[in-house]
Amino acid sequence: MRENRSFITTQVGSWPRSKQMLKALRYYQMNKINRRDFNAVADNEIKRTVALQEKAGLDILVDGEHRRESFYAFITDKVAGTQLMSLAEMLDYVEDKAEFEEMLRTMDMPASAIKNPTCVGKITRREPLALADYHFLRTLTSKPIKITLPGPYLLTRSMWISALTRKVYRNHKKMANDIVRILRAELIDLRDAGCDFVQFDEPVLTEVVMSEDCERRTFM
Repeated sequence: MRENRSFITTQVGSWPRSKQMLKALRYYQMNKINRRDFNAVADNEIKRTVALQEKAGLDILVDGEHRRESFYAFITDKVAGTQLMSLAEMLDYVEDKAEFEEMLRTMDMPASAIKNPTCVGKITRREPLALADYHFLRTLTSKPIKITLPGPYLLTRSMWISALTRKVYRNHKKMANDIVRILRAELIDLRDAGCDFVQFDEPVLTEVVMSEDCERRTFM
């Protein structure tokens, strides 16, 4: 008889933020509180998230991405050569304004509320993207840990704005090489620190399979 082995369980995606966490994030973005005070709230939220995962019996734990404005916009704090721009601000720079405006009309939230990391200079890793998050999470649990990062395809698709990026990179591939270099360095740092799993998120890849026009601009 075959041995009955349970499935390995983990969390996919960011955790819902509490009202207190949302308020702290909003105040931090408005420069009403400093990074230390924001992190104090985030630390408590992550502790609560870990406790809930352990209570539920999950095998591989995450921090819930509470410190991130979005699952990829946060890299502007870590990567030189990037600027956080709202989709409304980007309208002045995109190549096909009519197509971009049509995309904005189909979205279910204001374009000013969605912010995107845009390449405006030579991109280099100013500091590790998620290494500090791993070290803090490691103090909260003895279970295996997973760190999530945006994938290179998503970042290449979303960060390229020809009017701004072409001043630094000749084409998407040149910029993508630097993106991969940054993510690879991060992966090695996490591995060396003892991180058990690293998940690279590539939701835009669904368009390669499911969309007839996978070259159009996408923001996740």
